[in-house]
Amino acid sequence: MNLRRFFRYDAGVSDLAVLGHRIRHYRGRAGLTLDGLGDLVGLAGSQLSLMENGKREPRLSQLQAIAAALEVTTTDLLSEEPPTERSRMELELQRLQEGAVYSRLGLPHVRASKTMPDEVLRSLVGLQRELDRRSREAIATPEQARRDSTAIRLQMQQADNSMPELDALAEEQLAAVGYERGALTHRAVADMATRIGFELVYVTDLPHSTRSVTDLEHGRIYLPPASIPGGHGLRSMALQAIAHRLLGHSEPTSYREFLQQRLEINYFAAATLMPRTASVEYLRRAKQERNIAVEDFRDAFGVTHESAAMRFTNLATVDLGLQVHFLRVGDDGALMRAYENDGLPLPMDASGAIEGQVVCRHFAARTAFDRASRTTEFYQYTDTPSGTFWCSSQTGTGTDGEFSITVGVPFDTAKWFRGSSTQRRSQSRCPAETCCSQPAPEIADRWRSNAWASARMHQHTLAPLPSGTFPGVDDAELYDFLERHAPDEADVDAARMGQG
Repeated sequence: MNLRRFFRYDAGVSDLAVLGHRIRHYRGRAGLTLDGLGDLVGLAGSQLSLMENGKREPRLSQLQAIAAALEVTTTDLLSEEPPTERSRMELELQRLQEGAVYSRLGLPHVRASKTMPDEVLRSLVGLQRELDRRSREAIATPEQARRDSTAIRLQMQQADNSMPELDALAEEQLAAVGYERGALTHRAVADMATRIGFELVYVTDLPHSTRSVTDLEHGRIYLPPASIPGGHGLRSMALQAIAHRLLGHSEPTSYREFLQQRLEINYFAAATLMPRTASVEYLRRAKQERNIAVEDFRDAFGVTHESAAMRFTNLATVDLGLQVHFLRVGDDGALMRAYENDGLPLPMDASGAIEGQVVCRHFAARTAFDRASRTTEFYQYTDTPSGTFWCSSQTGTGTDGEFSITVGVPFDTAKWFRGSSTQRRSQSRCPAETCCSQPAPEIADRWRSNAWASARMHQHTLAPLPSGTFPGVDDAELYDFLERHAPDEADVDAARMGQG
């Protein structure tokens, strides 16, 4: 039997390395040499040495024989905990030296020999922890974040915003819990978590910088007791946490990797809440009726307007043959999130980054805020230097204030959408400064020396992100939270005994 099914697939260095340390520990306690233990279990000392160094996986029969010879149980050997504090430090040193930060230095690996004093080992681990921390701090700079975000956006543009392998994974998971059609239930999401060995726990004191926290040791996914205003529903947050486990994500070693992981979990969550097969069937029928509407798509699957809009962009080009764009814009005009493969001119800085750039005042994403009634979608045609686009916008309110969600298409494609008959039309000359970023000359002349405003300071533009293991997350706050909520070890042992 293959022992890997007993091991956590997301362990730090290697479960085999921990197993090797535990075999060595109990062998030492029994006063046996490698050859001595080998004689008892019918293995060469060299084979046992490979197992103790985490380089060979024992068969279950061999593990049972080793446990019997050492007068312990196989459960003792398969525990995920290093047997001693010394072992814990040795394993951490190995993990750090196998990481990208140390590898880039081109230095030889230092092996923690038996004769290495504990204080030397502790110093090496401490130094490499600090190297790792400083590297993480460097990759979380705003400049690096903008470059990496731009690269990810262009990557998805090339792929028409589609990730078919994640669509397939989502449908596989849905089939496993008996999903058929309609809105996915919270019960089904909880069943998905159970299938991979986790339970969903709702708490009121999550670290402020997190949407969810996963306790890998005790198999718990902690979630807030209610949805986050403005977009993140409980089902979506739980599915994102589940996706990390299904996709085998490890701690990100670069900001690019962090963004890629976030993209994948968001996509998986949307693909699970709005499965490709059912969604495409629904949207093709709406297209045939020339009545595509994000609000209807949203209501059919019981998701947020933003989730439905983004999911529509995943399917529009590949499955419906439509070029599209998506915008999330704050009430101050700042672009928070965007995608386009239809040629819509997006504002961007010299590096090609779009986040934080100000959208033209004449775009539907901004004129939608001027309505007295915002309960329905807002439709508008906009003439731009790149052509005319039809857009549908919906406004909402989140934790950071008001925002608009816009989905749009080129003029010739609008005929497939509800609202294409609108007579509302606007003109944008951006990026020309004479379009909307400068006041009219006569107004500027009047007020240039007669106005004084007290600016609202955006503190986040000055404060760096917490530089923890995960960009933007405070490690101290995260670990304090896990410590508060960790189950009592006696309860854990009792649960394990019950499962056995």
